[in-house]
Amino acid sequence: MPGTLVHRAAGEGSGPSVLATRREPLRVGAEAKLVDGRWTVARAIMSRSARILMEGWVRVPADSF
Repeated sequence: MPGTLVHRAAGEGSGPSVLATRREPLRVGAEAKLVDGRWTVARAIMSRSARILMEGWVRVPADSF
């Protein structure tokens, strides 16, 4: 999303980026569009790894549905 820190850190490009890890580089990216003033994520891109890299939660506002 233009204007965000992640967008700047990714080089402000439009394709997948490479996330460096200790063992192997991983391709990461996302496809998001601004629709009616709201960001909509169509897909997320991440190459496979046999190791657990992260875990977490995503909070989605109830009025999003």
